[in-house]
Amino acid sequence: MNWDDLRLFLAVARTGSISGAARQLGIQHSTVSRRMHRFEEAIGARLIERKKSGYVLTYAGEQVAATATRMETEILGVDGALADLDARLSGTLRVTAINNMASTVLMPMFARFCELHPHVELHVMVSNNDASLAEREADVAIRLSNSPPDTLIGKRVLTVASAIYGSKTYLRKLERDGGEPRWIGVECCGFHKTWIRQHCGEAAHHFVSDDTLLTLSAIKQGLGVSILPCFMGDTEPMLVRYHEPDPGFDLGLWLLFHPDLKHTARVLAFHRFMIEAIEQQRGLFEGIVRQGQ
Repeated sequence: MNWDDLRLFLAVARTGSISGAARQLGIQHSTVSRRMHRFEEAIGARLIERKKSGYVLTYAGEQVAATATRMETEILGVDGALADLDARLSGTLRVTAINNMASTVLMPMFARFCELHPHVELHVMVSNNDASLAEREADVAIRLSNSPPDTLIGKRVLTVASAIYGSKTYLRKLERDGGEPRWIGVECCGFHKTWIRQHCGEAAHHFVSDDTLLTLSAIKQGLGVSILPCFMGDTEPMLVRYHEPDPGFDLGLWLLFHPDLKHTARVLAFHRFMIEAIEQQRGLFEGIVRQGQ
């Protein structure tokens, strides 16, 4: 038996009419009549009879109604228990974020959230895979993107700017000796591959990394210049900007979650907290706050 059919049958039994059940369920009279007839055919028994006073249950109908009522009680109990769990600020919260943010500017925010909500067990996973949310491997994703998946809901909090950086020592030497800078290649994502293609052309790179944290270390070691998000480059005392941010390479910072979790308290609490915390660092993310300011 299909629970939807049983629910429809219970509505007919309780209201005593097809029209009453239709009003209660918010569907057409003809739909209720057709589904009731199909339901009776499927189980091979008449469940209701029409009398002058309305519809009454047959003996078989009384037996099915008793069973359906018990099922309804169980289902409502499960729904209530799940709703209660969703309403609690406790349990496991799985958050996925890219490493260069999670291990730097976001970590103090994560720590503060844990202090405020000690009964939430925060799991932070380093990933740039949107499928982790669609497949329910994570609850919340913090992503840099200008085109987030349509299957997720959330908010574009602000813009993340990027600039080209070099170490102070390397750039002083470059200014003294002249010549062209060495470019460090970055191949961690499509964004950086596009940047390399547009700015470096076919130039050979004597050092290439697939992670911006590695790129940061390479720049500090004087291997050349490369692009970094401003929230990384502007907070590193050994680095200075070689070129200012290019708006063409701005990215949106999104907080995303699965639609099924839109009523889950710990997800909503984390979402609100992170939006407020990130907003407080807007200047850093957007490349407005420079070193020493």
